Amino acid sequence: MEDFKTIAIFSFASEYVVLAHLLEQAEVRFIFQNETVIGVLPFHSNKHGGIRLKVHPDHIKKAEKIISSLS
Repeated sequence: MEDFKTIAIFSFASEYVVLAHLLEQAEVRFIFQNETVIGVLPFHSNKHGGIRLKVHPDHIKKAEKIISSLS
């Protein structure tokens, strides 16, 4: 997991629910860092630097394409 790169940051879990589903469907290797902490203490998002979408380097382009399709 240490090779995974942060490609997006969110403040609340509600902001990336659909994205997580699309990444899973595309078989992108990813993790949301700080997801549990901020899920329990949502007003601590800024303190922890937000919820970071970290993606395996081999899947970054695919993940970025999915993110841009949501805009």
